[in-house]
Amino acid sequence: MKRNSTLLVCLMVLTLIVSACGNNNGNEASPSASSPAPGTASGEASGTPAQETIKLNWFVTAAAESQLPKGDADFVKKAIAEKFNVDLTIDYMPLGTDFQNKLNSLIASGDIPDVFFVDGITSNQYIKDGVVREMTGLVTPAKMPNYFKYWVKEEDLPKYQVQGKFARAPVPYEKNYFRSYYIRTDWLEKVGLEIPKSYDEMVEVMKAFTFNDPDGNGKNDTFGFTAYGNGTNMSMEFPTYVKNGLIGDFVIEGDQFIDTRTDLRMQQTLTDTRALLDLKVVDPDWLLNKNGQQLEKAEQGKAGIVLGFGKNLAFDNNPVGLQAKTKEITGNANANWAAFDPFATTGVFIEPVPSNPFVLSSKSSDAEIERSLQVLDWLASEEGFLMAHYGREGTEFTRTGNQITLNQDAIKQNVTDQGNFLGVYQWFTPISGPEAFGVEVLDPNVTDRDREIVNTMNGYKILPSVGTSLVIKEGMDLGALRKRMNELQVKILYDEKDASNWPKYREEIMTKYGGQIIFDYYAEQVAASQGKAITFKSANQ
Repeated sequence: MKRNSTLLVCLMVLTLIVSACGNNNGNEASPSASSPAPGTASGEASGTPAQETIKLNWFVTAAAESQLPKGDADFVKKAIAEKFNVDLTIDYMPLGTDFQNKLNSLIASGDIPDVFFVDGITSNQYIKDGVVREMTGLVTPAKMPNYFKYWVKEEDLPKYQVQGKFARAPVPYEKNYFRSYYIRTDWLEKVGLEIPKSYDEMVEVMKAFTFNDPDGNGKNDTFGFTAYGNGTNMSMEFPTYVKNGLIGDFVIEGDQFIDTRTDLRMQQTLTDTRALLDLKVVDPDWLLNKNGQQLEKAEQGKAGIVLGFGKNLAFDNNPVGLQAKTKEITGNANANWAAFDPFATTGVFIEPVPSNPFVLSSKSSDAEIERSLQVLDWLASEEGFLMAHYGREGTEFTRTGNQITLNQDAIKQNVTDQGNFLGVYQWFTPISGPEAFGVEVLDPNVTDRDREIVNTMNGYKILPSVGTSLVIKEGMDLGALRKRMNELQVKILYDEKDASNWPKYREEIMTKYGGQIIFDYYAEQVAASQGKAITFKSANQ
């Protein structure tokens, strides 16, 4: 009997162990059993059963100055863990060549992140290769109510499909780019010039900033303008594009679809850009600069004009922004950046359309995907947005009705001095303010100068976009086309005597690299969305 009792106890223990192991198998758990209702924290009084902890891995884009802190200093990660019972690991880098190389390495090793950010061209290839998961039944208003309520229209998603699959969805996007050139007005005063109101005036300022010692240090160590090319491409930050009527990626002129970067007008754009380079007024390292380094050059006092994005990029109270960093690095308390655009009255850019997507790993379990989507939808909610952008209510900000007042001392101590880490969580809602929720931000540190910057940018003329996201289909290789396009444009800038070969190179892009077929297909999509005939110009017409 003693032996039988012992055996019975052992069997009972074994049964409990097997049962426990079964409950901890995330791959076997059904989404309905393991996931609460969207936006509902685990174990709340709603009756949702407590969830098992799930480990999630994301790979996203973030500015170079944003770094996640360790431990409880990361209050967003702590909130996510408490609400959704997840152990979330986020890997992050600035978008660019290094980002893509790292992502490709992760995928090649089979370590595909559960959720990751990707550019449009690459997402198409990943869908084709089966790297990412279909979103049908996953990215829906029922599962992601905040995403659809505030940011993305359900009817827009079919336009975002490629390869005949719904396997990518747009990251919420800014309805105003707040895209602007910035200029050192203290340098302007030193060289005796005013903020330029035309392209020619802008070039004259570039000359003065390069050759007239605008920082007064007696050295020939400044340039008029800097940009970034990621080592590969002719930067669209050069004002020579808009000078020649090439604004944004795609535009409609009459009944014609225009791909700006392969348009015949690129010949004159390249000619004008070569002229700037020959004048020696552009940072000579612009082509090698990675995204973010152009701003670093400006903050270091090496260039007096730079293009930037974001409403508060040069605000006085933005400790990692253009204005504050320039004063800190150069030690010049009088340094001052002002927003301007020489094409402010004629058109500086185009209206935004959905751009880069987020995707889900084909290797992740149902439970991992469901839990990731819950976290994403929380980031898209009012509560998540406010925490990811401003901090915690009662600490980094206070709230009265629909107004929040920022506590800049707490923000500096708990956010900025902790690696300015909120920037990492803003990848999913890269929006400049909470207006979508009817919330107004009262920042006592916003200055008259800051408000003047916003008023200036709000006064820019923005031109209509093509009105829809554009996708390619099976057999189209837009990535190879853009790669060759970049190679040829850089070749013209640095290896050839002029841009006279551009029409011939364009012919190669349209025929050998499929540009004619791709852009004809784009024109069909625009025509369908606008309900009128739209065509793409045939090669070199």
